[in-house]
Amino acid sequence: MAINSFILYNGSYHYIDEFGLSFKNRAFCYGDALFETIHANGTEIQFFEDHIARLKYGMKILKMEVPTIIETGFIEKEIIKLLHKNKLYQGVRIRLSVFRNEGGKYTPTDNNISYLVETEYIDNDHYELNQKGLIIDIFKEIRKPVNVFSSLKSANALLYVMAGSYAKEKNLGDCILLNEKENIVEGISSNIFLVKGDVLSTPPLKDGPVAGIMRKQILKIADSNGLKINFEDSLNETHLLSADEVFLTNSISGIRWVLAYKDRRYFSNIAHQFIEKLNMLVF
Repeated sequence: MAINSFILYNGSYHYIDEFGLSFKNRAFCYGDALFETIHANGTEIQFFEDHIARLKYGMKILKMEVPTIIETGFIEKEIIKLLHKNKLYQGVRIRLSVFRNEGGKYTPTDNNISYLVETEYIDNDHYELNQKGLIIDIFKEIRKPVNVFSSLKSANALLYVMAGSYAKEKNLGDCILLNEKENIVEGISSNIFLVKGDVLSTPPLKDGPVAGIMRKQILKIADSNGLKINFEDSLNETHLLSADEVFLTNSISGIRWVLAYKDRRYFSNIAHQFIEKLNMLVF
């Protein structure tokens, strides 16, 4: 297994044990940060251009200056060098974080940023469907607000932390978030898809889900395989209870199929088909 000794910070490689960030870091103090979680098979990074495009979009929303290395995508070469330094040649989880530089309180001194890249060995170098279906529930204690920040992957993740704690307490595989209108939004770290007949549905971005990279790929696969796609109409618990199949998607796991919600049991036919097509697409 890889040693995984190095991180990448603003173009320089540092030993993990010798590196630290200031307690004045704005990601720590104010959640003033964005991140991308990216899958790689060795030095083959999946959907890198999509991740960088989403990151740049979020940075512009937050009025962060986008440095040349991110604007041009040259940071990919730095990340590949990090993978080599850490001897990671199989499944890898990459976390690319950007945060506004120190200075100011709520009002920042300026909008320049720093970036940090961490890598971690994971078992799945390819996407593999979970053998045992997930049991899920709806997290109703806190609603996700719908605004310009809803689609971003920001360091302000308390809602997901609380949903994760709820899932752990209830011994669930995952749980589903709702927005203020009681519409289905997403899972804890995943977009959600429902299959009913020959229609594949997922919550529209106007309802507040993160604009998932894997969500985009699944919609492409569905379109190329003749499924009817619904990503404009809101979904609620009634749709969940009437679905034939439910699955969750993100960049690291690919697809995870759901076995049960309450007394409802689901199939996994489309999930099995799509995981194969996903692997054919990227590997």
